[in-house]
Amino acid sequence: MTVAIIGAGHVGQGLARNLNRQGEAVIFGVSDPAKYRAVAAQIDAAVRVGAVAEAVAVAELVILAVPYEAAGPIAATIADWQGKILIDATNPLAPHLAGLSVGTTDSAAEAIARQARNARVIKTFNTTGADNLADPAYPGGRIFMPVCGDDADARARVMALVSRMGFEAVDLGGLAAARYLEPFAMTWIHWAHTLGEGPDFAFGLLRRKR
Repeated sequence: MTVAIIGAGHVGQGLARNLNRQGEAVIFGVSDPAKYRAVAAQIDAAVRVGAVAEAVAVAELVILAVPYEAAGPIAATIADWQGKILIDATNPLAPHLAGLSVGTTDSAAEAIARQARNARVIKTFNTTGADNLADPAYPGGRIFMPVCGDDADARARVMALVSRMGFEAVDLGGLAAARYLEPFAMTWIHWAHTLGEGPDFAFGLLRRKR
């Protein structure tokens, strides 16, 4: 399928590399396509770049990989998402990684869903770093990747994609669970960046046999 990635920063590039390896057709949606053509070419000659509306129009699935402050307004520029799956990979980070600007009774994903008319919004890809999104292979197992969203069919399709990309996909139910996933992401961000651990670690899932 064709996947549009809105934003071509570190997260967007990481996802594009992984999706391209899975054989998915990738198009970046950005405000200045000419600026990112070289970035796309470094990933693969087949990776395309276009304006946001163009990328959304040709895609079956869209990933928001921009700062949270830009995500809602971008989602709102599309008059009708026509039931497309919209993955929110953002975190509502406060300045200087001091915490989250949204939480407890709401989430970035729910706020974006209110602005993305007729989109099926799914939250995932926000709980680890860009390098792990590009290459999730670790000797100890698969990276834990929670997925939540109100549309069961969309959630199942994204779960399958997340698994195919090499993650341990875990179904966390409705979109309100994003209220837990966004603070959970801060655990990775705090350790990696604030405390200086760096990006080469990830969280896994252990299950006890019963």
